[in-house]
Amino acid sequence: MKRLAALSAAVVLAALAGCASGPTAPLPTVPTVDLARYTGAWYEVASLPNRFQKQCVADTQARYRQTGADIEVVNRCRTADGKVDDITGVAKVVPDSGNAKLRVSFFRPFYGDYFVLALGTGPDYGWVLVGEPTRKFGWVLSRTPTIAPADLETALARAEALGFVRAAFTTTPQTHPLD
Repeated sequence: MKRLAALSAAVVLAALAGCASGPTAPLPTVPTVDLARYTGAWYEVASLPNRFQKQCVADTQARYRQTGADIEVVNRCRTADGKVDDITGVAKVVPDSGNAKLRVSFFRPFYGDYFVLALGTGPDYGWVLVGEPTRKFGWVLSRTPTIAPADLETALARAEALGFVRAAFTTTPQTHPLD
C-alpha cells in the first residue's frame, strides 16, 4: 500500500501540532485510559479540518496495537480517486498521565501530543474525543462507522467546554469503511 502522509483518527496532525510554539492553556484529560480496552479499530466521525488530512475525503480510520511499551498506530483513509492512503507511526505514553497523554510520531524524530479528553462507556469505550493543547486539532472517534447522536453531542459539548471551536468540527463520511 502507498505510504503517504494521509492521516486518520487523529494522529499525524497531533504529531506536528506538538511542534507548535507558544503558551497554551492547560488541557485536562480523562484520569486514566485502559490501553487494553483502547487498542483496536476506531473510525473518525468528526474532526477539525486540517491540512494534513486534506487528501482524506472519507472512511478515515485508525488502528492501535500495543507493542511492548509502545503503541503502533496505523492511520488510513480514502482519497478522492477512491484509493486508500495509509501511514504507520508509534505512540509513547507520557509518564504519570494515567495513559491519557501520548506522544505520537509518524515522522521521527518529531512527536506531537495526543490527549484523550473524553471517553464513552462500555468494554471498548465506544467513542473518544482526542485533541492537543493548542486546540487546533481535534477528533471524535467511534468504534463503529456511525455514532449515536447523543454520544456525538456529548463529545462536541466536552470539546467546546475545553476551549475548542465546536462549530469548526465537521463530520467525516464513512461510506465504505476500511477493513
